[in-house]
Amino acid sequence: MSGESRLLIGGKLTDAASGRTFDNINPATEEILGSTADADLVDLDAAIASARVAFDTTTWSTDRALRKRCLLQLQEALEREREEIRAELVAEVGCPVATTYMAQLELPLEDALLWPARAIDEFPWERELSTGNQFGMRSWRKAVKEPVGVVGAITPWNYPLEITLGKLGQILATGNTLVLKPAPDTPWTTTRIGRLVAEHTDIPPGVVNVVASADHALGEALVDDPRVDLISFTGSTATGRRIMERGSAGLKRLFLELGGKSADIVLDDADLPAKLAFASFVCMHAGQGCAMTTRLLVPRSRYDEAVELVAASFANVPYGDPTDPANIQGPQISARQRDRVLGYVEAGLREGARLVTGGGRPSHLPKGFYVEPTLFADVDNTMTIAREEIFGPVLVMIPFEDDDDAVRIANDSPYGLSGAVTSGSAERALAVAGRLKAGTVSVNGGIYYGADVPFGGRKASGIGRQNGVEGFEQYLETKSIAGLAAS
Repeated sequence: MSGESRLLIGGKLTDAASGRTFDNINPATEEILGSTADADLVDLDAAIASARVAFDTTTWSTDRALRKRCLLQLQEALEREREEIRAELVAEVGCPVATTYMAQLELPLEDALLWPARAIDEFPWERELSTGNQFGMRSWRKAVKEPVGVVGAITPWNYPLEITLGKLGQILATGNTLVLKPAPDTPWTTTRIGRLVAEHTDIPPGVVNVVASADHALGEALVDDPRVDLISFTGSTATGRRIMERGSAGLKRLFLELGGKSADIVLDDADLPAKLAFASFVCMHAGQGCAMTTRLLVPRSRYDEAVELVAASFANVPYGDPTDPANIQGPQISARQRDRVLGYVEAGLREGARLVTGGGRPSHLPKGFYVEPTLFADVDNTMTIAREEIFGPVLVMIPFEDDDDAVRIANDSPYGLSGAVTSGSAERALAVAGRLKAGTVSVNGGIYYGADVPFGGRKASGIGRQNGVEGFEQYLETKSIAGLAAS
């Protein structure tokens, strides 16, 4: 496989100024897929300068018709290379090919660019206010929405296409320019987008810049640069805190979509066999999803039954080669991430949790960064494995006494990204869902995914929302204008 190795700076596909490259590793085979240009501060400076000039001197920020046309051109280009993108995602992300028919590829292709493109025509860019009468003068007044300016977007490795398109669509639709830094673990998905922008759209030079780098410090330089007006980041809470600290000096606007430790509450009137047959879906894509409900809360009165049902589900997780369409779990993204997950397993054992199944490296997969589907029971909500985001195929089971206790445990978390409630009564499930301190909640299996749905969290799960009207507006400034009214 040969991916796009070049950066996109100022409308030109280019190697790094230094000539350096870094390897792209297939996490399922540990083999080198190829190389990518390794940008440094020289390249970043050129990218930011290009984005600044494009915003300040071209009509991009005001020409809505151009923006819509360009987004539709990019959509068409992505669709033409759909199958190449699918293979590339499986190779560099290690995601099972089955997931590319869901959030890895097909779902974002449906609306991540098309919804913002439609919003360009539908959004209320100006809002007339009532006539004012102060100091004996009558004034007309209105509120106007304008793009923020240059946006620095830093994207993660777990869902690189989905998250990148979710940012790019709204950033461009609102008239901003962009410097995009992908995770070094999965650069090709984003460098491909850079090539498509350059070769198949009328997006003016400098509006979109793609700067891949193995150096994480390049992200800090992007945050620090005063020419960048807003940082849009998806990733770990620890990195999000670092971005807040560094951005505070310039009062930089931030969107932070961070980690989670979400609770899946199964009430005592739920159909346990039907619900828990799918408990092992937390192993989908090796558990590498921030919104996954990795704390399973079940009634103490049915706890033993629930553990048996979940153990049976975990015993049948199809995992291994991500090119096999039967598998739902592939490898962790890297050896470092695999070892981090195994470190949490050790912490769970050390703190007294009961390991029901898994917990190690699978002996039948000697190559690749794999971890066995892992289930812990008898977990207390104070344990490390119940408090911290593991980002692996690990589920912890926690008993509760009644609805109030379930809500207490679910909310007793530093995070507040997602949640789920299952009950035989829709009214009861909604009542519990309404008490959860989370940005998104699924009730009886409902799916909240979509470009029109604001996604994000509370507490340590972040600030702001990706997608929806709320996500669209976070890339806009509000200006109030008044003038003397005709007498």
